[in-house]
Amino acid sequence: MAPELLSGEEEARLSFLGATADLDAAAPYLVVDIGGGSTEFTLGTHEPTGLISLDIGCVRITEQFLTSDPPAPEELANAIATVRDLVSEVPRLIPGAAEAATLVGLAGTITTMAAIEQGLPEYDPERIHHFHLTRRAAEDVFRTLATETAAQRAHNPGLEPGRVDVIVGGAVVLVSILRVLGFEEVLVSEADILDGLVRSLT
Repeated sequence: MAPELLSGEEEARLSFLGATADLDAAAPYLVVDIGGGSTEFTLGTHEPTGLISLDIGCVRITEQFLTSDPPAPEELANAIATVRDLVSEVPRLIPGAAEAATLVGLAGTITTMAAIEQGLPEYDPERIHHFHLTRRAAEDVFRTLATETAAQRAHNPGLEPGRVDVIVGGAVVLVSILRVLGFEEVLVSEADILDGLVRSLT
């Protein structure tokens, strides 16, 4: 059987299905998947009704703006302003996105911030999955990480070594999404595209 390449839309659809499969939360859902180079926004209840991909991700924002250690205040301000301007387009491009009943967050930036907030010495998927990360907690984690050097940052329980250099860039994206779209919390999901693929086959 030949491997099948998925389109961006199909990837977003499967991620949405995986993230919302076992949710006991109010719909419609806005699913946010923060990657290295881009962030996908998908709105829907049972199936996606709108989706968009923005060129903001933890690696892209870090490489583009956050070159000092720790990031300089003006670097952070420029990163936040850029992300804010892009995120502010989401409600226009996906009508109803800002009014979604539940914001669901996927991928490493969000699961890592949830782990840091809980101070987990070892990664525990059961403690991460469906954790409610409040906007206030996300802001606190962001402030802590953004004011530390990489060496200091590495000592935060819950922060894996591979994310030390890019977590601040990812936090810029998440905090900007919460601020601009007006959500008070994000429901963290460990489920993703693979779970969606399984669900789509049943």
